[in-house]
Formats: sequence, structure tokens, C-alpha cells
Amino acid sequence: MRASRLVTLLLLLQNRGRMTARQLAEELEVSVRTVYRDVEALAAAGIPLYGDAGHAGGYRLVDGYRTRLTGLTAVEAQAAFLAALPGAAAELGFGEALATARLKLRAALPAELREHSERIQERFLLDAPGWYGDADQTPHLAAVAAAVWARRAVVLRYRRWRAPEEIERRVEPYGLVLKAGRWYLVACGPSGIRTYRVDQILEIRSLEEGFAAPDGFDLAGHWNSHLADFRARLHTGEALVRLSPEGARRLGVTPADGEWTEARVPIESIDHAHGEFLRLGTDVEVMAPAELRERLAETVRTLATRYEG
Repeated sequence: MRASRLVTLLLLLQNRGRMTARQLAEELEVSVRTVYRDVEALAAAGIPLYGDAGHAGGYRLVDGYRTRLTGLTAVEAQAAFLAALPGAAAELGFGEALATARLKLRAALPAELREHSERIQERFLLDAPGWYGDADQTPHLAAVAAAVWARRAVVLRYRRWRAPEEIERRVEPYGLVLKAGRWYLVACGPSGIRTYRVDQILEIRSLEEGFAAPDGFDLAGHWNSHLADFRARLHTGEALVRLSPEGARRLGVTPADGEWTEARVPIESIDHAHGEFLRLGTDVEVMAPAELRERLAETVRTLATRYEG
């Protein structure tokens, strides 16, 4: 642990130049006293660094000194592939390794490219989760990721939407996917390859059994097929509606000039369409199917009664 911290301290000074003991302590998440001891250890090992006293002082390396300790460890190399998603890296347990990998990559770059990479980090940020709703709680994500990496079978206790709501399955975890801020596990179980939401995993038990993914299995290709199938099943019905110009605009339908527009709109289900069309208020009139029209009429009657007077 200390050896790793010493390397990180050295790389920080190489990448950023002069830093105070307090700045180093904050970066390394240790006390200032620990930084003093680490600096002494590096100096004793022959690293040419020195400290300047005073308000503008701090530690820095002798001009021109470059460490060769820029090789990535296996964990750091794994983390580097998640560099665009630091939040996801932290959730998977790679946060510290990613920070160290970035330092090593910067240290290995020429000055011009190093400055370019720093400008990119300063000016661009990827924030994958959506705006609404709290982030999913995924207490078992690290254990799932470990099983995926080690190719170890696991037993999941899982919550699903249909009865029985809680099930237990032995599965072989092929891969993890982060979609719109939500983690999904692609795994093979008794019914073949299925997708499981990681936040719905109630318990995970690792087994000693290893496995091999099928020849030719491609996680990205499988996920794309899964999405295509999901979209095909998503809109299985159709509604005939009349839309005001504003309603047409909100649904992405080209409106007639200042007139109400008749359109056929794909729907997922009566329940889902009921909620979606209510959002449009008076800018939509559902003509068919009759069941959906009646559901909406009943809702409007209930609301009118509730708000009378």
C-alpha cells in the first residue's frame, strides 16, 4: 500500500510540478504528517526532489527529472478502459486504479500531448445517468463484476416484476452493460442467455465452478440484438388519435396548418398509453382502440368529480 502511494506521489509531482504538502495529502487521502514521511522516504531512495519554504512553497522534482515508473499494472490497465466513465469505474471498484493509471499515462506523454489531454479533461465531461430519479442502488455490483472477470458461476436471488417475485437462479455471468446509468448483467441460466438488472439482485453467492462463454459470443453484438428485440416487443399496438398543433409537435407528428391532425401512433400497451396520453391533456383525443378511449374517459370523469367546487 505504501509503495503504491509513493509511486502516486512521485507521479503527481512529475505531472503537476510544485505541490504543497496539504495538496498532496488531499490527493492521496492521507495526513500531512504522512506526506512528510513519504517525501523523506523518496529522498532517501535518491529521488531528486526538494521543498521550498514559505507561502508559495511546496515540493517539486529537479528540473528535467522523469521517472520511468509508468508501466500499468493489470488492474490499472483494466481501469484505463473505463476512463470516460469515472463514476462507473468507481462503482466497479476501479476508482483508485483509474486515478493512478491516468497519472502514469500522463507521465508517459510528451509535454504537448499531456497539455492536450488535460484540456480535454477540463472541457469535456460525460455524465451517463438520466435527469430524473435517484441513482440505482447496486450493493452487489462489485461481486457481480468479480464473477464476470473470473468466469465463475454464481447463484442469484433476484427480484422480478411477475410472480413469483423472488427467484433463485444459478447463472454463468458473461458480461456487464451500463445503459443510461443502469447496470445490466448478461448471464446464461436454465432458460438460456438472459439480462438481469443488477439493482434487482438481492443476494449473490459465488461458486467454485468455472465456465467458458460459447465460441463466438460477443457481448456488444448480443446487447444490440437484445435492444432490437426489446424495441420490436415494445410497440405492439396502435392508437388512432386527433392531435392539436401543440399535441402533434409534442408527439413528433407533422401538424396541418393550424388544424387538428389525425394520426396513428404505436403504443406499448393500454396501461402505458393511458399514462402517456394523459400527459398531453386537452391536446389529444383518442379515437381508438375503444378500451383506451373508455379508460381515459373514466379517468377524466373521476378527476372532474374530485375537483368539483
